[in-house]
Amino acid sequence: MIQLYNTMSGKKDDFITLEEGKVKMYACGPTVYNFFHVGNARCFVVFDMLRRYFEYRGYEVTFVQNFTDIDDKVIKRANEEGITYSEIAQRYIDEYFTDARGLGVKAATVHPLATDNIDMIIEIVKNLVEKGYAYESKGDVYFRTRNFKDYGKLSGQAIEDLESGARIDVSDLKEDPLDFALWKSSKPGEPHWTSPWGEGRPGWHIECSAMVRRYLGESIDIHCGGQDLIFPHHENEIAQSECCNGQPFARYWLHNGYINIDNRKMSKSLNNFFTVREIAEQYGYLPIRYFILSSHYRSPINFSKEIIEQAQNALERIFNCADALEFFLKNAPEEALRDNEKDLPAKFEEVRERFVTAMDDDFNTGEGIAVIFDLVRDINTLINASVAPSKSAVAEAKKIFDELTELFGFVKEKEDNADFIAEIEAAIQARADAKKAKNYAEADRIRQELADKGVILQDTPQGTKYQINK
Repeated sequence: MIQLYNTMSGKKDDFITLEEGKVKMYACGPTVYNFFHVGNARCFVVFDMLRRYFEYRGYEVTFVQNFTDIDDKVIKRANEEGITYSEIAQRYIDEYFTDARGLGVKAATVHPLATDNIDMIIEIVKNLVEKGYAYESKGDVYFRTRNFKDYGKLSGQAIEDLESGARIDVSDLKEDPLDFALWKSSKPGEPHWTSPWGEGRPGWHIECSAMVRRYLGESIDIHCGGQDLIFPHHENEIAQSECCNGQPFARYWLHNGYINIDNRKMSKSLNNFFTVREIAEQYGYLPIRYFILSSHYRSPINFSKEIIEQAQNALERIFNCADALEFFLKNAPEEALRDNEKDLPAKFEEVRERFVTAMDDDFNTGEGIAVIFDLVRDINTLINASVAPSKSAVAEAKKIFDELTELFGFVKEKEDNADFIAEIEAAIQARADAKKAKNYAEADRIRQELADKGVILQDTPQGTKYQINK
C-alpha cells in the first residue's frame, strides 16, 4: 500500500484514489517571465518522479501542470522590453521545455495557460458571487474569506489568528483585510478581458481552481506544489473551489521542501538563486535531477556546486555500470543460467521488492536510490568475478538495472560522437591485431594514443572495454 504524507491531515495516509487504477493530479507550474531556478526545479522534478512512480505501479495518470502566463511579473517584464505579455510568456514557456527536457521531466498530460481559461474563471467567480461567497467592489471581485468556515484547514492557521501583513493584500475596496482578489479591474497599459464586472484580469489563485475544474474535474486525487504555496495560494484555492463546487477539492496535498543557499530559501526575491540553465551549462542537467531526488522530497536541502559535483560522480558509477552491462551482454558466453546463477532472478526480485517498499513509504526517493547503488555493487561483483557470468545472468541483471534507472531518469545523455566511437573501435581492433602478431610496441602505442584522447582501455576475458573520460 502506497502511503503519502498529506499536508491536510498532517500524517502519512494510505493512498486510495477516487477512481480505481486512475490518478488525477495537479501541480502548480511556473510563472513564465524568466528562466526557472534550481529551487523551482525541485517541484518539477519531484512531481515528475511521483507521476512516473504511479505509472510504474500500474496507475493511469492524468497530470496537469499549468503555466501562469498573466501576472504582475509577466506584465512588468513585457513593459520593460516593450513587447506583449504573450510574447514574454511564450518565450519562457519554450525555455521551460528546454530545461525540463534536459532534467528528464516528462511533458504533463496537459499544460494549460491561464489566459486560455478566462471563461471558466469568470464562470466560477459568477458562481461565488451568486452564492454570497464573493462581492464586487469598483470593478474588483473579492472572496469573503470568513464565509468559508474551514479556511485555514490546510495551513493549520485559525482564521482569527490571521492578521493583515506582508502575505495579505490590504485594500480600501475590501470588506475585510483577509478577503482576496478573484478578479482585478484593468489598469492603464495592462492586458484585460471583458467580464460582468467590467474590463479586467483574473487574480492568481482563481486561475488554478479554474484549470483543475476544466481538465480534471471538481474533485481530484492529488494537488501538489512547493511548500511556499501552502498559504495563501493553496488555502485560497481550497476555499474558492469548495465553495463553488460543494465538495472536497483534493484528497491529498503534497508539498516539497525548500532548496536553501546557506540555510536560506533559494528565491528570486532574495537574489540568491542559480538558474537551471547556468548550472546545466557547467555540469549538465542530470546531476541536478540526481541532487534533487537523492533527498526526501519534504526535507530542506542545501545547494552548492560541490554537491552537484558529488552528484556527477554518483551518476558516473551508474553510467559505468550501464556501459559494463552493455559490454558483457555483447561479449558474454551465449548460454542459459548456470547452476550457480539460478538464484539470480529471485535475488533481483528481492531488489525490486526493497525498492517498492522504500518508494511506497511516502515516496522515499533517497532510499530508492540507495537500493539502486546496492544493485550496482552486486552487478559489479557479478561481472568482475574470476569466472565471467553467462549471457543469461547479465541479461537478468540488466533487466532490473534498466527498470530502476530508467524510472528515475538516470540515463546517460546520448552524444553525437558516432565517428569518434568508430575510431575507437577501429583502434581497439588494430591493437588486437598487433598483439596477435606479437607487435607489443605497436599495441602499447595505440593504447597510449587512445589514452591521450581520454579513452581508457581495460582488457577482460571477454574482450577490451573502453571508457571515455572527458
